[in-house]
This record gives sequence, C-alpha cells and structure tokens, in this order.
Amino acid sequence: MKTALVQMNPTVGALKSNADLVVSKARQAFAEGARLIVFPELAIAGYPPEDLILKDHFCGDCEKELERLKRELPPEATVVVGSPIVRNRKKFNAALVFQDGRIVGEYHKMLLPNYGVFDEKRLFEAGTEPLVFEREGQRIAVQVCEDSWDPDGAAVAALAGKEIDLLINLSASPYHRGKLLNDRIHVLAKTARKLDANLFYCNMVGGQDELVFDGASMVFASDGSRLARAKQFEEDILYHDSQTKDRGSRKEAPLPDLEEVYEALKLGLKDYVDKIGFQRVVVALSGGIDSALVLAIAVDALGKERVASVTMPSQYSSSGTLGDAHEMAQILGIEFHEIPIKGLYDGFAGELATVWGADKQPGLAEENLQARIRGNLIMALSNEYGWLVLTTGNKSEMAMGYCTIYGDMAGGFAVIKDVPKTLVFDLCRWRNEQAVVIPPSIIERPPSAELRPDQKDSDSLPPYEILDPILADYVENDMGIDGLVAKGYDEAIVRRVVHAVELSEYKRRQSPPGVKITPKSFDRDRRMPIVNRYRN
Repeated sequence: MKTALVQMNPTVGALKSNADLVVSKARQAFAEGARLIVFPELAIAGYPPEDLILKDHFCGDCEKELERLKRELPPEATVVVGSPIVRNRKKFNAALVFQDGRIVGEYHKMLLPNYGVFDEKRLFEAGTEPLVFEREGQRIAVQVCEDSWDPDGAAVAALAGKEIDLLINLSASPYHRGKLLNDRIHVLAKTARKLDANLFYCNMVGGQDELVFDGASMVFASDGSRLARAKQFEEDILYHDSQTKDRGSRKEAPLPDLEEVYEALKLGLKDYVDKIGFQRVVVALSGGIDSALVLAIAVDALGKERVASVTMPSQYSSSGTLGDAHEMAQILGIEFHEIPIKGLYDGFAGELATVWGADKQPGLAEENLQARIRGNLIMALSNEYGWLVLTTGNKSEMAMGYCTIYGDMAGGFAVIKDVPKTLVFDLCRWRNEQAVVIPPSIIERPPSAELRPDQKDSDSLPPYEILDPILADYVENDMGIDGLVAKGYDEAIVRRVVHAVELSEYKRRQSPPGVKITPKSFDRDRRMPIVNRYRN
C-alpha cells in the first residue's frame, strides 16, 4: 500500500481554505497512487487554535468542513485528518478516518500537553480508547502528537497486545534550535520498537504567530530505523510504498544549524505577513548589525519589492553607520528613505526644557527621546502606507531591558526577538557566505545604540560572549544565582544580569510577537509576573 504523508501549511481559523487544501492535496496524492493519505494534527482548525476552541460555533464550523470532506475526498482512499470535534458536549483533539464517503474511525488524543507553548488541558477532554482499523490486510493504529512521544505512556500502552502493523501519528510539533530533530527521531524510533510496528509521523509546517512548524515528517520501520524524511520548512508530500524495491523512500539531509535557524526565521516572518494580509514591511535601518539581519531576512523571505527601509540619523550617528545603511539598501535594491531627527529632537528638548530646566545635563531621558522620535516616524509611515513595522531588537537586549519602550520596540513583529546577540553575528556571517548582502563593516564594528557620544553596548552590558551563556542558563534552563556561580560565572555579573532580567518584565510584556527559535522564548514559554518581589 502506497502511503502519503501530507505536510501542509494551514492557517488558524481559515477553515474553508484549510479544508480546500486537504481536498486538493488528497486528490494529488491519490493521483500519484497513494491509498492511505495522512494529514497533520488539527489540519482543519490550524494549530494552535487556542481559545477559539472555547467557542462552540467555531467547533461547529469545523465539523461542517468535515461533512464536506465526506463528499469531496477520494472515496477509494483512506484519508486521516486532524480536527477538533464535539461529542456529548465535550471537545476533543481528534483524528478522523475517511473512506467511501464516510467517517469510518475516530480517535481522540489521549495525552494532552500542558507545558511550554502547549495549553491543551484547558481546551480539550482527553481520549480514553485506542483506534485500530484494517486496510489491505494491515492493522493500522492512529495517535495524535504527544500520544507517541511517551513510549511508556498510557496511549502507547493502550495498543499493547493489539498486534498492529502500522502506527500513524498526526502531529503539530513546533521548531526550536538544538537537538529537536534528533530527539524526535530517538523517541519515535523507541515507540516503533516498543509496538513492533512501522510508524508514520506526519508533521505540520508553517508559521503561526510566534511558532514555526518545521515539517520533517518521517517514516520508521518496526526496528526503529528511519526509512524516509520529508523536507524542513516547506510544504511537502512524503510517499512511501512498502511493496516496491526501494519503498519509495526519500531521506532529506538535515539542514546545518545556522541555515536551519535562518530558514525558521524566514518562514515565521513570511507566514506572519502573508497570513495576516500585509503587502509590505518596513525596517528602520540604522547601519547596525541587528537591523541588517532583519532586513536580510525580510528580503529573502518576501522579495525586495515588498520591503522598504528608512534610516533616521541623529547628531550622534556616525558616518560609518549611515554609509553602511545606504550601502546595504543599495545592495538589496530596496526602497530607501532618510529622515534626519536632529531638528525634531531639538524641538522636543526645547519644549521639555520648560519643565526640566535649560541647564539639565543630557542623560537617559534624552537617549530614549531619540528612540521614541524614531518610533513615531516609522509608525507614521506604517499608518500612511499600510506597512508592517519589523522591530530589530534581539533576545539579549530584550532580556536585559536594553531597549526603549515606545521607541525601538514600537512595531508589529519582532523577527529576531528570540535570537541572542552572539547568534545574530553568526547568522550575519553565514548569510554573507551565501552572497554578500551585509556590508562587512557592519559585522566588524563594535555594537552601539549611538544615542550619546562614543557610546558602545559594552558600556551598559557585559560582553555578549559572557552575557549570552548566562542568559541561556537563567532564562532557558531556570538556573538560580547559586547554580550559575557554581557553574563558573562571575557572581557580580550574574547578580547584575538577573536583576536586569527581572526588572524588565514589564517591557517585554508590551513588545510585539516574534519568531520562537530557542527552547524557551519570552513570548510563549516563560510566564513571569510583572509585579514580582521575589529575588533569588
């Protein structure tokens, strides 16, 4: 039997177009000879649907699309589709098995994840029964995502003694950097061995708000060996035929680390822009490394025709950064504007002098004033032309509060919000290895906000090569001060970092969403109170 794992890119809430995509992909796979066709978890609703599930009319509209699938899917094929359903006034994360114009099987997800980015226990009831059906002499079981991730868990245990030949897993497993792909391979291979069954894993692909789903659907033999793998970060159909000599297997090579991260950022940005409906984006191009990376990602993801940029030099902007901004815009061939802010700054400062006195020495308020003038200007362009503003702050800055609320934080999408500063440098170097689009001087120049004379980031922050590992252990690994110091970090720097992270929670809560690429992002994973008197 030829099987197709359809790695599709749905949009949350676009029920009709998601169902249309299921029908068209199922017909395509059927025309290629597939008789068992599998789609990802919650393919009809999109993932994660969040509190849309609490709306009865939303779940009812999902079921209307399931009724349509009965009529429009190839009746000769067995098609497995993920969708929310309501049974006896209870809502389930379900997999539906279609054949002969009807639903011949129904499975309710048993293990509901409630950690990290997942919040399913407040939305769904847990299923209690396994599903096994037969097709062409094979006994086939169905599970949904988390069910197969615990080889010793209740969902796998429920299949013990069922003598299945094949386990199908419908998944919506989001990406993060690290050993994620290897972790998936390890645990799914273990589940295949535990059940002594082939395992077909069909994962979603695409960006949804902060999350990126990377696809990489896979086929495992009963001994746990991996027979095939689909593409990462692209819609794909992975075919597998157990009867042919090579079984139709295709093993896509895993992407190298930096390319994988870059592709995740591209996909997250592109889908956010396209699914919301923006035609163009705008980047404040300072001549610094963060805005350079954001601009490169935007052009690579959307094309130069959909990207505009503006540089807003002040009296503290160097000729080097201003020249680099011009050069990068020229290299990329994008729309570019220059709006100096010194006159505006002088006007603001003059008016404020009536309150704070003409003899006041410039300080943090004046630095932030420049950033907020720039925020006003770029949001005015957004208002006038309907451009989505891409902010340029990185994770290191967001963690430490080294950013200006209502200034450089003003915008609609924070592309590199979850990218540490050291990784920003690595990604820029990697991008230039493909083709030089970032002037090398941008990468070589010491980072500076350029809000006062001769300013450097190192004046306010520890060196990034010291800061970023501390932030990773504190934010992502939840280590305390004692543990960080025991690991070898300088205690004074650790205390300074921890204090800054906790003090800046209110800023982060007001920042735009951004692509999640680390195991714990500020947007989805880390939920800290703003009013918080606890100090480690």
